[in-house]
Amino acid sequence: METNQNPQKRNTKKTSRYLAMSILEKTDENQSYSNLLLNEAIQKNNLSPADARLLTELVYGVLQRKLTLDYYLSAFLSKDKKIDSWVRNLLRLSIYQMIYLDKIPAHAILFEAVEVAKKKSHIGVSKFINGVLRNAERKGFKSTSAIQDPVERLSVEVSMPKWLIEKFVEEIGFNETKKLGEALLVPSHSSARVNVPFLTVDEALEAMQEEGFDVRPSQVSPVGIISNGGHFASSPLFQSGQLTIQDESSMLVAPSMQIESHHQVLDACAAPGGKTTHIASYLSAEAGGKVTALDLHAHKVKLIQDNAKRLHVDKVVEGRTLDARKVDEVFEDEVFDRILVDAPCSGLGLMRRKPDIKYTKQPKDLLQLQKIQLAILTNVAPKLKVDGLLVYSTCTITAEENQGTVEAFLKNHPNFEKVSVAVEENLSANIKDDLLQIYPQDFGTDGFFISCLKKKSK
Repeated sequence: METNQNPQKRNTKKTSRYLAMSILEKTDENQSYSNLLLNEAIQKNNLSPADARLLTELVYGVLQRKLTLDYYLSAFLSKDKKIDSWVRNLLRLSIYQMIYLDKIPAHAILFEAVEVAKKKSHIGVSKFINGVLRNAERKGFKSTSAIQDPVERLSVEVSMPKWLIEKFVEEIGFNETKKLGEALLVPSHSSARVNVPFLTVDEALEAMQEEGFDVRPSQVSPVGIISNGGHFASSPLFQSGQLTIQDESSMLVAPSMQIESHHQVLDACAAPGGKTTHIASYLSAEAGGKVTALDLHAHKVKLIQDNAKRLHVDKVVEGRTLDARKVDEVFEDEVFDRILVDAPCSGLGLMRRKPDIKYTKQPKDLLQLQKIQLAILTNVAPKLKVDGLLVYSTCTITAEENQGTVEAFLKNHPNFEKVSVAVEENLSANIKDDLLQIYPQDFGTDGFFISCLKKKSK
């Protein structure tokens, strides 16, 4: 909660609720990234830890449940009345607090909403907002059971666009889609990968617990640890390069590549370098091993190199500014033992951590992204040695970008074949047709896809 201050002295524009409204307005109007706006607002306004937590809760809470909140609000708004984006977001914020933040009394929510409206606009708008919220407080909110169509009802209940619900129902069935939607409303936990050449997982857990972190081993990755509280980047282990922040599901990529210490590896879409540095942990400079990490942008290549230095693997990491679709201009054919294409994708596996994604993507985006994915795979394929592995991964959960992209690539490249992704026993149920697909509801991680394609002899 925000610190109690004299209302006459308080700057309303610096309160968490005003800032939250402004961030939500920008995500609506400009499709700006909420996580970047949040970090900027916290730093620029020098928010206390408590106010920063409230701001984060408000922004992500409203984004995660936007369609649900709009359904509740619809009973108190005239369909014909045009409402500015900031007004609608202020109402969403207020309704969210009334329903989901039960420690905040209704009178405080109404007071804050009116104060924000007064600061943002004129008295007429503040009276309108006050009237809507008092009406909602008095009458309560209508049940979603009134929605007859089960797909539309689920869309409202889990706040996911109807087209996405229909898509997932077709691909994984109604019950799994319901589990998926509900899982995305559960707060994500933090995860980190232990840099095992320098520290064991048990040693990392013990050290983190001594620092006051609530940590436990990952059930997905043998080198992962997860935390329900605390900021991994504040740990001395992070600063010393003995662990790095990475989602559990993405920790499965490097092991799936079956890397040997002398291998030459290409990471074709590498920034910010989480997978690059994991790959590097399997390589030895003495044995001649190296991973070449590509990215389109020089500042992102520097980020990869900085991460490699912090994690003490910079001797086997070479960063290069290059579009992966132009590798033919730089590399000879058949020079890499392993190639990773962690491709640009819709990112729909990240909807728990980046809820704005689900409102901005459209069906046409998936097929457009598949074209980019296939172009990268097609261009890097000749650079792989015979019997080498081409690993294609994404952080999405759509068939077009995952299974569809693999099938399209294999159809045009008969000299490649699928080999089953190597995983621990507890993940075997997630292997279908030799491909690994993890959904957010499976383990509470990001959604993720991995395929391994072997280059056959000529």
